[in-house]
Amino acid sequence: MLMGFQGFSDETFRFLTGLVFNNEKAWFEAHKKDYENAVVLPALALIDDLAPLVRAISPHYQGIAKKVGGSLMRIYRDTRFSRDKTPYKTNIGLQFRHRVASDIHAPGFYVHLDPERCFVGCGTWHPEPRELLLIRRALAERPDDFLDALKKSTEKSGLVPVGESLKLSPRGFGPDHPLASEIRRKDFLLSADLSREVVSGPQLIDELEAKFRASGPYMKFLCGALDLPF
Repeated sequence: MLMGFQGFSDETFRFLTGLVFNNEKAWFEAHKKDYENAVVLPALALIDDLAPLVRAISPHYQGIAKKVGGSLMRIYRDTRFSRDKTPYKTNIGLQFRHRVASDIHAPGFYVHLDPERCFVGCGTWHPEPRELLLIRRALAERPDDFLDALKKSTEKSGLVPVGESLKLSPRGFGPDHPLASEIRRKDFLLSADLSREVVSGPQLIDELEAKFRASGPYMKFLCGALDLPF
Protein backbone atom coordinates (compact mmCIF):
# COMPACT_ATOMS: atom_id res chain seq x y z
CA MET A 1 0.00 0.00 0.00
CA LEU A 2 1.34 3.43 -0.96
CA MET A 3 1.87 6.09 1.70
CA GLY A 4 0.51 9.58 1.06
CA PHE A 5 2.73 11.87 -1.00
CA GLN A 6 5.06 13.98 1.15
CA GLY A 7 7.18 15.60 -1.55
CA PHE A 8 10.27 14.96 -3.63
CA SER A 9 13.31 15.18 -1.37
CA ASP A 10 16.84 16.47 -1.84
CA GLU A 11 17.77 12.83 -2.40
CA THR A 12 15.48 12.78 -5.45
CA PHE A 13 17.36 15.59 -7.15
CA ARG A 14 20.71 14.32 -5.91
CA PHE A 15 20.03 11.04 -7.70
CA LEU A 16 18.94 12.81 -10.90
CA THR A 17 22.01 15.06 -10.82
CA GLY A 18 24.23 12.03 -10.34
CA LEU A 19 22.58 10.38 -13.32
CA VAL A 20 23.27 13.46 -15.46
CA PHE A 21 26.99 13.00 -14.88
CA ASN A 22 27.00 9.18 -14.80
CA ASN A 23 24.50 8.12 -17.43
CA GLU A 24 25.60 4.52 -17.68
CA LYS A 25 24.28 1.14 -16.62
CA ALA A 26 26.95 0.40 -14.01
CA TRP A 27 26.25 3.60 -12.08
CA PHE A 28 22.48 3.19 -12.33
CA GLU A 29 22.59 -0.39 -11.09
CA ALA A 30 24.81 0.65 -8.19
CA HIS A 31 22.25 3.30 -7.23
CA LYS A 32 19.11 1.30 -8.03
CA LYS A 33 17.93 1.44 -4.42
CA ASP A 34 18.25 5.24 -4.46
CA TYR A 35 16.15 5.32 -7.63
CA GLU A 36 13.46 3.15 -6.06
CA ASN A 37 13.31 5.08 -2.78
CA ALA A 38 13.84 8.66 -3.95
CA VAL A 39 12.14 8.58 -7.35
CA VAL A 40 9.74 5.68 -7.81
CA LEU A 41 8.07 5.62 -4.37
CA PRO A 42 7.25 9.35 -4.13
CA ALA A 43 6.23 9.45 -7.80
CA LEU A 44 3.78 6.58 -7.35
CA ALA A 45 2.42 8.17 -4.17
CA LEU A 46 1.83 11.43 -6.04
CA ILE A 47 0.07 9.62 -8.87
CA ASP A 48 -2.10 7.72 -6.40
CA ASP A 49 -3.12 10.90 -4.58
CA LEU A 50 -3.76 12.84 -7.80
CA ALA A 51 -5.73 10.13 -9.62
CA PRO A 52 -9.14 10.85 -8.00
CA LEU A 53 -8.60 14.60 -8.38
CA VAL A 54 -7.88 14.18 -12.08
CA ARG A 55 -11.00 12.03 -12.49
CA ALA A 56 -13.01 14.81 -10.81
CA ILE A 57 -11.77 17.24 -13.48
CA SER A 58 -12.61 14.78 -16.25
CA PRO A 59 -13.77 11.19 -15.79
CA HIS A 60 -12.05 10.34 -19.07
CA TYR A 61 -8.56 10.90 -17.64
CA GLN A 62 -6.75 8.47 -15.41
CA GLY A 63 -3.78 8.19 -13.12
CA ILE A 64 -2.32 4.70 -12.74
CA ALA A 65 0.16 4.20 -9.90
CA LYS A 66 2.21 1.35 -11.40
CA LYS A 67 5.97 1.07 -11.84
CA VAL A 68 5.50 -0.25 -15.38
CA GLY A 69 2.64 0.51 -17.75
CA GLY A 70 1.12 3.30 -15.68
CA SER A 71 1.45 7.06 -15.30
CA LEU A 72 5.13 6.98 -14.32
CA MET A 73 7.06 7.27 -17.55
CA ARG A 74 9.94 4.90 -18.22
CA ILE A 75 13.39 6.06 -17.20
CA TYR A 76 14.92 3.92 -19.95
CA ARG A 77 15.48 5.79 -23.21
CA ASP A 78 14.62 4.35 -26.61
CA THR A 79 17.97 4.79 -28.35
CA ARG A 80 17.24 2.79 -31.50
CA PHE A 81 16.87 5.82 -33.76
CA SER A 82 18.86 8.36 -31.76
CA ARG A 83 22.45 9.50 -32.03
CA ASP A 84 22.40 9.97 -28.27
CA LYS A 85 22.97 6.48 -26.90
CA THR A 86 22.87 7.36 -23.20
CA PRO A 87 20.56 4.73 -21.70
CA TYR A 88 18.57 6.75 -19.15
CA LYS A 89 16.38 9.82 -18.99
CA THR A 90 17.56 12.30 -16.38
CA ASN A 91 14.11 13.54 -15.41
CA ILE A 92 10.95 12.27 -13.76
CA GLY A 93 7.94 12.29 -16.07
CA LEU A 94 4.34 11.68 -15.00
CA GLN A 95 1.47 11.53 -17.47
CA PHE A 96 -2.25 11.46 -16.83
CA ARG A 97 -3.68 10.20 -20.08
CA HIS A 98 -7.07 10.09 -21.76
CA ARG A 99 -8.56 6.61 -21.66
CA VAL A 100 -8.33 6.38 -25.48
CA ALA A 101 -4.69 7.54 -25.55
CA SER A 102 -3.51 4.11 -26.67
CA ASP A 103 -5.47 4.55 -29.91
CA ILE A 104 -5.00 8.27 -30.60
CA HIS A 105 -2.52 11.04 -29.76
CA ALA A 106 -4.84 12.61 -27.19
CA PRO A 107 -4.20 15.69 -25.03
CA GLY A 108 -2.97 14.91 -21.54
CA PHE A 109 -1.71 16.28 -18.24
CA TYR A 110 2.05 16.05 -17.69
CA VAL A 111 4.48 16.70 -14.83
CA HIS A 112 8.22 17.08 -15.44
CA LEU A 113 10.95 17.25 -12.80
CA ASP A 114 14.68 17.50 -13.39
CA PRO A 115 17.60 19.17 -11.56
CA GLU A 116 17.36 22.30 -13.72
CA ARG A 117 13.61 22.82 -14.04
CA CYS A 118 10.25 21.47 -12.92
CA PHE A 119 7.03 22.24 -14.77
CA VAL A 120 3.49 21.14 -15.55
CA GLY A 121 2.07 20.74 -19.05
CA CYS A 122 -1.54 20.46 -20.23
CA GLY A 123 -2.36 19.68 -23.85
CA THR A 124 -0.58 17.87 -26.65
CA TRP A 125 3.11 17.94 -27.60
CA HIS A 126 4.07 17.12 -31.20
CA PRO A 127 0.70 15.56 -32.15
CA GLU A 128 0.58 13.21 -35.10
CA PRO A 129 -0.30 14.77 -38.50
CA ARG A 130 -3.94 13.63 -38.38
CA GLU A 131 -4.58 15.07 -34.91
CA LEU A 132 -2.63 18.23 -35.70
CA LEU A 133 -4.77 18.86 -38.77
CA LEU A 134 -7.99 18.34 -36.81
CA ILE A 135 -6.91 20.80 -34.12
CA ARG A 136 -5.93 23.40 -36.71
CA ARG A 137 -9.25 22.98 -38.48
CA ALA A 138 -11.11 23.48 -35.20
CA LEU A 139 -9.20 26.71 -34.59
CA ALA A 140 -9.94 27.95 -38.09
CA GLU A 141 -13.64 27.09 -37.90
CA ARG A 142 -14.30 28.08 -34.27
CA PRO A 143 -11.87 30.89 -33.46
CA ASP A 144 -14.10 32.51 -30.84
CA ASP A 145 -14.51 29.23 -28.96
CA PHE A 146 -10.75 28.71 -28.96
CA LEU A 147 -9.96 32.22 -27.76
CA ASP A 148 -12.56 31.89 -25.00
CA ALA A 149 -11.07 28.57 -23.86
CA LEU A 150 -7.53 29.95 -24.00
CA LYS A 151 -8.48 33.02 -21.98
CA LYS A 152 -10.32 31.03 -19.32
CA SER A 153 -7.41 28.61 -18.92
CA THR A 154 -4.60 31.16 -18.81
CA GLU A 155 -6.21 34.05 -16.95
CA LYS A 156 -4.77 34.18 -13.41
CA SER A 157 -3.57 30.54 -13.61
CA GLY A 158 0.08 31.09 -14.51
CA LEU A 159 -0.33 28.78 -17.50
CA VAL A 160 1.05 30.04 -20.83
CA PRO A 161 1.14 28.54 -24.34
CA VAL A 162 4.49 26.94 -25.20
CA GLY A 163 6.00 24.92 -28.02
CA GLU A 164 7.21 25.22 -31.59
CA SER A 165 5.54 26.97 -34.52
CA LEU A 166 5.90 26.96 -38.28
CA LYS A 167 7.35 30.07 -39.91
CA LEU A 168 4.60 30.06 -42.55
CA SER A 169 0.95 29.06 -42.45
CA PRO A 170 0.43 25.35 -43.15
CA ARG A 171 -1.08 24.22 -46.43
CA GLY A 172 -4.82 24.84 -46.57
CA PHE A 173 -4.79 27.69 -44.04
CA GLY A 174 -4.53 31.29 -45.16
CA PRO A 175 -1.96 33.65 -43.62
CA ASP A 176 -4.66 36.29 -43.18
CA HIS A 177 -6.78 34.21 -40.80
CA PRO A 178 -7.31 36.03 -37.45
CA LEU A 179 -5.74 33.06 -35.64
CA ALA A 180 -2.94 32.48 -38.16
CA SER A 181 -0.27 32.61 -35.45
CA GLU A 182 -2.11 29.98 -33.40
CA ILE A 183 -2.76 27.76 -36.42
CA ARG A 184 0.98 27.76 -37.15
CA ARG A 185 1.64 26.05 -33.83
CA LYS A 186 3.10 22.54 -33.93
CA ASP A 187 2.31 22.01 -30.25
CA PHE A 188 -0.86 22.89 -28.38
CA LEU A 189 0.29 22.97 -24.80
CA LEU A 190 -0.11 25.19 -21.75
CA SER A 191 2.70 25.11 -19.20
CA ALA A 192 3.80 26.63 -15.90
CA ASP A 193 6.99 26.27 -13.91
CA LEU A 194 6.98 24.60 -10.50
CA SER A 195 9.37 25.82 -7.81
CA ARG A 196 11.64 23.42 -5.95
CA GLU A 197 9.90 24.54 -2.76
CA VAL A 198 6.50 23.46 -4.10
CA VAL A 199 7.64 20.06 -5.38
CA SER A 200 9.39 19.29 -2.08
CA GLY A 201 6.17 18.90 -0.10
CA PRO A 202 2.56 17.71 -0.17
CA GLN A 203 1.46 21.15 -1.39
CA LEU A 204 2.45 19.95 -4.87
CA ILE A 205 -0.84 18.01 -4.98
CA ASP A 206 -2.92 21.17 -4.60
CA GLU A 207 -0.73 23.07 -7.05
CA LEU A 208 -1.07 20.42 -9.74
CA GLU A 209 -4.80 20.03 -9.20
CA ALA A 210 -5.23 23.80 -9.58
CA LYS A 211 -3.22 23.89 -12.81
CA PHE A 212 -5.00 20.85 -14.26
CA ARG A 213 -8.39 22.29 -13.37
CA ALA A 214 -7.54 25.71 -14.80
CA SER A 215 -6.56 24.09 -18.10
CA GLY A 216 -9.98 22.43 -18.36
CA PRO A 217 -11.52 24.76 -20.98
CA TYR A 218 -8.42 24.49 -23.18
CA MET A 219 -8.27 20.72 -22.78
CA LYS A 220 -11.98 20.45 -23.53
CA PHE A 221 -11.52 22.40 -26.77
CA LEU A 222 -8.64 20.15 -27.86
CA CYS A 223 -10.61 17.01 -27.03
CA GLY A 224 -13.60 18.36 -28.94
CA ALA A 225 -11.40 19.00 -31.96
CA LEU A 226 -10.45 15.32 -31.89
CA ASP A 227 -14.03 14.17 -31.26
CA LEU A 228 -13.09 12.93 -27.78
CA PRO A 229 -15.23 13.31 -24.65
CA PHE A 230 -13.97 15.51 -21.84
